[in-house]
Amino acid sequence: MNQRWPERLWIVRHGESAGNVARDAAHAAGLGRIDIAHRDVDVPLSALGEEQSRVLGRWFAGLPEPDRPNVVLTSPYLRARSTAELIRAEGGTRQNQRFIVDERLREKEFGILDRLTRTGIEQLHPDQAEFRQLLGKFYHRPPGGESWCDVILRLRSALDTISLHHSGCRVLIVGHQVVVLCMRYLLEAMTEEEILAIDAEGDVANCAVTEYAFDPHLEPHGELLLHRYNIVAPLEAAGAPVTSEPDAKVAAR
Repeated sequence: MNQRWPERLWIVRHGESAGNVARDAAHAAGLGRIDIAHRDVDVPLSALGEEQSRVLGRWFAGLPEPDRPNVVLTSPYLRARSTAELIRAEGGTRQNQRFIVDERLREKEFGILDRLTRTGIEQLHPDQAEFRQLLGKFYHRPPGGESWCDVILRLRSALDTISLHHSGCRVLIVGHQVVVLCMRYLLEAMTEEEILAIDAEGDVANCAVTEYAFDPHLEPHGELLLHRYNIVAPLEAAGAPVTSEPDAKVAAR
């Protein structure tokens, strides 16, 4: 039998970013726009996000060496790459581990709704607020942006690459909240209603771990089975604060 999946797959959301902090400040002040100077791709981790990433790195380092990630894929966004680098620095992967930066793992693009809070969307683009209400977040594509379906389309391609080049490996993906959720949709063959119900239960926490393990007994050629979702036990065990804010680009996912 030819195994087409990794032996183990971890999908991790990046640590808390400066954008998360700016978003909270905008909401607290009732503002329509999120005040941050960087391009979204260049938004760095906050000091807390760096701490969370280091704690997660030490958790991976605590696994037996044969059980640690030996392939690392990351979104090109700075907050994701920095999270991966800090995981490596703490021994969570080999010190010479080369990262594969994959643009298909990037954050969902919000187009004209970029950096707007829900209040800002309703004030500046009431038509888009109405369209999103009618279509739902799964299908609504703001001008210049993406729907969840668009993200899923590129992630289908990314999963094909992973199965082709990294079968039998232990793969760590560092990405964004929507990447974690859309990967679950794909790997577990969910419906729109099923994944949106999971999303409605709460945000994916910064540096939370979602883990799949390969089961060779599932027909026809084995499958990845969910082992745990959105766990923050590594952070809690180390006393690191848990955060779960959506990214700064837009408050209304």
